[in-house]
Amino acid sequence: MGGILSFIVGAGGDAPSYSEEPSCVEVFHSSARWQLHFNELKNTTKLIVIDFSASWCGPCKTIEPVIHAMAKKYTAVDFVKIDVDELSDVAQEFQVQAMPTFVLVKEGKEIDRIVGAKKDELEKKVQKHS
Repeated sequence: MGGILSFIVGAGGDAPSYSEEPSCVEVFHSSARWQLHFNELKNTTKLIVIDFSASWCGPCKTIEPVIHAMAKKYTAVDFVKIDVDELSDVAQEFQVQAMPTFVLVKEGKEIDRIVGAKKDELEKKVQKHS
């Protein structure tokens, strides 16, 4: 209810502006919360796709609906969004230097990376590693 009300009334920075459906992409605003989530999944074989983006990044905004569609399609994959300005320590840990950057992680280790809003390449790699 709160999500719908926020959408109607006009939400803060957390609500997607293009859809009122709940997102399958988990957004982290706390490094500690991200670390807990990452630690939970690093001992599993589940694929994590980390979308490093920024609110001011045009290509990041362009590919965002594609990421949400992929998250709905590949439900066995954990899609995560991290704002590089908000969680700069996490971005530094993953050596992110351009946005968007997609880091694919399995068992706590980076297995692939895509720099740029390359939706076809990202989807191929998600299919390959999931």
